[in-house]
Amino acid sequence: MKKDVALGIDIGGTNTAFGFIDREGNYLTEGNIPTAKHEDINDYLKELYLEIEKVLDPIRQEVNFVGIGIGAPNGNYFKGAIEFAPDLPWPDVIPLCDMMKEYYPELPVYLNNDAKAAAIGEMIYGGAQGMKNFIMVTLGTGVGGGVIIDQKIIAGKHGLGGEIGHIHVRDDEWEHCN
Repeated sequence: MKKDVALGIDIGGTNTAFGFIDREGNYLTEGNIPTAKHEDINDYLKELYLEIEKVLDPIRQEVNFVGIGIGAPNGNYFKGAIEFAPDLPWPDVIPLCDMMKEYYPELPVYLNNDAKAAAIGEMIYGGAQGMKNFIMVTLGTGVGGGVIIDQKIIAGKHGLGGEIGHIHVRDDEWEHCN
């Protein structure tokens, strides 16, 4: 019987890491590509797809590929889009879930803010197992945060709940933010 696996993708400002995991959270195989070198999102997705397929090939006959989860800076779960991520080379709104469905039309594709995705992963498989309430702080190209209360991620109305990175505090200071 084939083992169900999901593809997890972590898009960072410098690199993108990905891996196939089973329902118990065990890595079967993993890979990565540079993020920052791709000025065009379509070129990035094409390279990502080719690398994913190369990593999947040796285990393809043993697994049932059931879905894709993506964590990205400014990833909006509600819209399936990356929105104006300052740490990524692509401006504006990127409808990433829809774009990934072009490569994997038969699979469900989910996107969340990378820090929120990390917090969910820690709650289910990592050091926060059994914890009802905690905060996850991520440090990479940027600073991010995920807040779990009563074992639920705090998303907020627009997907920005729990964000602890670049926070706008006073209206008269916005011009000084870089």
